[in-house]
Formats: sequence, C-alpha cells, structure tokens
Amino acid sequence: MAETRRAEISGAGFAGLVAATALAQRGWQVRVHEKGETLRTEGAGIVLWGNSLQVLDDIGATHDIMSNSMTPPAYETRMDNVIQSQETLDGIRWRTMTRGHLFNSLLLAAREAGVEVKPGSRVVSATADGVLTTADGASTKADLIVGADGVGSAVRDSLGFEVRRERSRDGITRFLVPRRKAELSALEPDTEWDNVIDFWNLDPRVLRVLYTPANDEELYIALMAPAADAEGSRVPIDLDLWTSIFPQLAPVLQDAARIQGRYYGYQTTRVDSWTRGVAALVGDAAHAMCPALAQGAGCAMQNAYTLAVAATAASDDELPAALAGWERLERPYTDRCQDRSQEYADTRAMSQGNQFTGESVETALYEPTDPHRHEKASA
Repeated sequence: MAETRRAEISGAGFAGLVAATALAQRGWQVRVHEKGETLRTEGAGIVLWGNSLQVLDDIGATHDIMSNSMTPPAYETRMDNVIQSQETLDGIRWRTMTRGHLFNSLLLAAREAGVEVKPGSRVVSATADGVLTTADGASTKADLIVGADGVGSAVRDSLGFEVRRERSRDGITRFLVPRRKAELSALEPDTEWDNVIDFWNLDPRVLRVLYTPANDEELYIALMAPAADAEGSRVPIDLDLWTSIFPQLAPVLQDAARIQGRYYGYQTTRVDSWTRGVAALVGDAAHAMCPALAQGAGCAMQNAYTLAVAATAASDDELPAALAGWERLERPYTDRCQDRSQEYADTRAMSQGNQFTGESVETALYEPTDPHRHEKASA
C-alpha cells in the first residue's frame, strides 16, 4: 500500500479546519497547529453564501450548522431609515450564524475526520520543500504545508512572499448581543426584524449599522465609521452618538455599549503568489478583503477545499505544479471578489441598495465542489 501522505497546517481558523477536514477525508494524515492555548474564534457573527455552504455540505458539517442558524427573509438596505431596497435573494443560498457556532461545527467535522488539532503550537517558519518549524524548535517534514495563519502569517512571511496591503477609510466594530425583537418591534412595529438590515447614514456624518440576526436568540451587529472619526470609531462605543443617529436600535446598542469591542480598519491583502513548492496559502494569509460582500470567510473556505482536492489528485512529484495550477484556476474568482469588495468599501455604494445582482454575486453562486465548474465557466 502507498504510504499515507502528511499535511501540516498552520492556523485553526475556518480555512485551516476546512483544508484539514477535506484532506483527512481523502486519506491524508493531518495536523493543525494553533498558536492560541485554547481553540476558539474571534468575532461575532457571519454570513455564509452558496459557495461556502457547498463546502460545508461536502465535508459533512451542514447538519450541525443548520441547528442554530437562519436564513433571513430579505436583505434590506436603508438610508436615513428610509428603505432603499429589500432583496429576497431568490436563487442565492445563504445563511447567518455566530462565528462561534461555525467554528465549533468545523472543529467537530475535523475531529470526526481524524485531524489532530494542536493548540499552543506556534508555527514560526516553513520551507518550500515541506519543513515546518514551531516555536519550541521542533521541525516536521510534510508532503504539504498549508499557511492558514491569518494576516500576520508566519508561513507566508518566512517563505518570502511579496505582500501588498490596501487600507480603506472605514472600519467596523462587531458585537454579538441578544435579539431583543419584542423591544425593537415596539419601537418600529412595521419592520421585519428577522431581515438583515443595513442602516446607513451619510449626513451629517458617516455611520452605518449592519443588523444581522444570527439565530432565534442572538444578533450580530457591525458598527461602521471612518477611522478618522474619533467618536464614531471609539470603543466602547459612544452610546449617545449611535442612538442619536439610530434611535430605533437603542435596545441593542445599549447592549453593545457594555462590551469593550475592537475597531478593525478595512484592509485588502494581496500576495504575489499563493504557492511555493509544496507550501500553499489560504484565507487571510493570502487574500484578506473588505467585508462588503461578506466573502472573506467564504473565499477562504472555498479555496481551502479546492486546494485539498487538487493536492489529493496529484502525485508527490506533481504536487508543486498541481498547486500552481490550483492557484491559476481559483485565484481569479477571489481576485475579482477582493476588487469588488474594495470598490464597495471605497465608494460606500452599498448604501444605494440592490447590490446583490450581476457580478456582485459571482462568488456567492460559485460551485467549488463541482468538478466541471471551470469547463462550464468557459463554455
């Protein structure tokens, strides 16, 4: 029998766990290194689209995901509390949930697939021929190395990838708070509070609240403000400021004001290549993006999955070329998603509504688990 191939993965986030699970399910021996002493995810809530939901279907995580998540009736956009659009997103699969729920579902799938997840193991370097070194000085030879270790990726930086970062003028602070649907309904009884509602205000100052129900009990809200606005970007939030602009959201803003929070500036990260030899980058290490299209995690998971498929199909000798071929086929989709997300962030054009049409939904409709997807695209 052929010897089992080994993959070493840096980073136990969404991309790392998807890559690990997909590889293990295809016969690889997989170990995931996580620098944190505990296994957890940062952030509050998340929106997943068809591309990433197909990946979850394939690795067997969907049943657990569905248990505590929801598909809102519509994506609603408002300017000065006047509805600009209500998009029911017919034909587009999507789901909202907490990031913790997604992480736990992916961790369960990885462990069921036989993945070894090692917390407290900080990767410091990797080589193109497959040697991964951790902070304790241990080095391991692998057939495949995956750098899924975020925007500050040690795998990427140790391999000498060229990195270019583009920063935008805005940023957000994310919170997970109770739904308080009855209290919100008392303030605005005609509002469908199960919708995702994108509240915008551009005058007298730029402030935005993205209201996203995650399940029956929890609400994800993201508060956007320019980095130059000291009051708007302050954490804990300036409750008087936010409720003066969005009084209908006072019950959930009051909860958010009790949370320390962290303000994140929008950023796009691009690298000259996603691969070096038998090492490959996925997720924020390779392609961090502005959250306008809610596809940062989606692209991370779709690329992690397709990487696992491409690596498995190649022999050891063919693997470097196979990884380069994987990037050549998959990267254009992510590059275009980065570009569109950056444009939306730069122009604030999402405030106009009706954004989930045409090219903007290319990534949401992408089918990473379809082996004939590229043939169909070129037909």
